[in-house]
Amino acid sequence: MSNNPYANPLSAGYAEAEQTPAVPLEGFGQQSAAPVEGLIKDTTTAKFADDVIKESRNQPVLVDFWAPWCGPCKQLTPILEKVVKAARGKVKLVKMNIDEHPSIAGQLGVQSIPAVFAFVGGRPIDGFMGALPESELKGFIDRLIQQAGGGAGEEGDPIADALAQAAEMIAAGDASNAAQLYGAILQHEPGHAAATAGLAECYLQFGDSQRAEELLNSLPADKAADPAVTALRTKMKLAEEIAKLGDPTSLEQRLAANPDDHRARFDLALIAQAKGDRAGAAEHLLEIIRRDREFEDDGARRKLLEFFEVWGPTDPATKDARRKLSALLFR
Repeated sequence: MSNNPYANPLSAGYAEAEQTPAVPLEGFGQQSAAPVEGLIKDTTTAKFADDVIKESRNQPVLVDFWAPWCGPCKQLTPILEKVVKAARGKVKLVKMNIDEHPSIAGQLGVQSIPAVFAFVGGRPIDGFMGALPESELKGFIDRLIQQAGGGAGEEGDPIADALAQAAEMIAAGDASNAAQLYGAILQHEPGHAAATAGLAECYLQFGDSQRAEELLNSLPADKAADPAVTALRTKMKLAEEIAKLGDPTSLEQRLAANPDDHRARFDLALIAQAKGDRAGAAEHLLEIIRRDREFEDDGARRKLLEFFEVWGPTDPATKDARRKLSALLFR
């Protein structure tokens, strides 16, 4: 989208993961009908996960970020509600007042409103900023419904369940079994973007970055922008950057001598990230944003958003840093 405002060495298990016989995944491909009531609602930070993330596994959910003082928001919302109602249950609309609930907007990098994000399968996949005419809104929603398969979601989908199980295995350090499960998914659905990214993550866990890169490169162009793929590519990019960094002791000495040495602070953030100190990495970048938003063309904020992609939206470090970032952006 042009205006988008917007995880034992494997050894022989590598090949087995891609060629293992498919594990039966009962119910794959079954779909449930989209609800027809409660199409439009307001949400809060606390309810966002249920109202948007969870619900978008049933049908697409549009999130309208607005504020009472925003004139274009008052123009957009009535038209948006009209078009959503006309879709007759194939899409839902959730509205969020950023004055009362700024953290989600900060998490998604919203810097101007109105901003509308489209969620499908628990992830933001499209969106736009500004007030659009009714014809363009209808076209946007029609394309979204078509892209989502007519409003069918992933709830109860065994592929989604298998992906979640494999992600838990990786988090628990069981990359070998996770690779086998990702391989089973790929047997059912060759080229599945999230499963491909998951298998590549397994390769990274055991130092085979070349195999991981080759696997990601094997995806067709229309799947290269999948959030799971882009998050892993971001992680690999960060690892390459960190390998080129200097000695943290000398960087700390530079920063002590000059608190406005943003380059030293930026490199220390990358080193903290490499060491797993997520809170420390975020604080370094947030401090740069406090002192100088123009540093490297807003580079500290952009790097922090990359960290959020790698950490995931539910990580405590992500939640805390997003809250602080939102306070800086919307103060």
